[in-house]
Amino acid sequence: MPLILVTTSPRVAPGLLSHQAWQILRSGPVLTGAAAHPQLPYLAEAGIDVEVVEPDPRALAARAVAETVVWLAEDDEDFMRAVGHAAIALDEPPLIEVVPGSYDLPGARVLDLVAVMDRLRTECPWDRKQTHETLVPYLLEEAYEVLETIEQGDYPALREELGDLLLQVVFHARVAEGFDMDDVAAGIVEKLVRRHPHVFGSVRAESADEVNDNWEAIKAAERASQGRESALDGVPLGQPALSLAAQLLRRAERAGAPEALSAGVGQGVARELFDLVRRAADAGLDAEAELRAAARAYRDRVRAWETR
Repeated sequence: MPLILVTTSPRVAPGLLSHQAWQILRSGPVLTGAAAHPQLPYLAEAGIDVEVVEPDPRALAARAVAETVVWLAEDDEDFMRAVGHAAIALDEPPLIEVVPGSYDLPGARVLDLVAVMDRLRTECPWDRKQTHETLVPYLLEEAYEVLETIEQGDYPALREELGDLLLQVVFHARVAEGFDMDDVAAGIVEKLVRRHPHVFGSVRAESADEVNDNWEAIKAAERASQGRESALDGVPLGQPALSLAAQLLRRAERAGAPEALSAGVGQGVARELFDLVRRAADAGLDAEAELRAAARAYRDRVRAWETR
């Protein structure tokens, strides 16, 4: 006789089960070890009786030898693994079948992060007292740590650093009073769809350059609709100076500004630095990244000198 394990995801609304799962749940005795399983009210409404029992892998495996048993699981991989081991230990092990009643869609684990952040904001004294302003240093720090792992090619560490950065986004969304994480996600989805008409609309774009041209044209139309006339509107002046100069140069070039405007800007060292940024851009280089690479090389030389 089979032991059928029906798995469900806590990230999917209760009651939304696959057709196969509903059929199986009506096929025989249904057991669960979770008295608060979110599916229970919906199964009861459908006339399906579920017996709540003490989770006992050996007893469950032994019962399945004599009759078909359906086990309604709840995020309990360790228990299901123990059931498998108990079944193998029997002289006549039952057939074990796993049926996904519901399963996560891509991105579903972000719901867990939102739920954890909501609880932290409510129950943790430190998280509760934070504001957008107090969180700024952490946002910058996490962004730079992501940058460092990429520069070092440490991609295994990148997963963790991206998680730390994502936490900052969710944290700010939770702190906000006029919007929440859903609004943040909806806003960027709307923007991405709007700026990719070659994917979500009828516009044709055969190359990355065409995509970029469409993107800039759409951004220009958005600025005009918002009453922002300058191509330089929206450039964050608080960013590092080299990347700031590079972004201003890119924006001005796309707007058709004369190249002569970038000559002789500033005085002394400032003029030299700005000119270097312009020359790097002309060469297709990122001045900020180039200087960071040189700084890392210097750091390595100093460390080697210290240990000589």
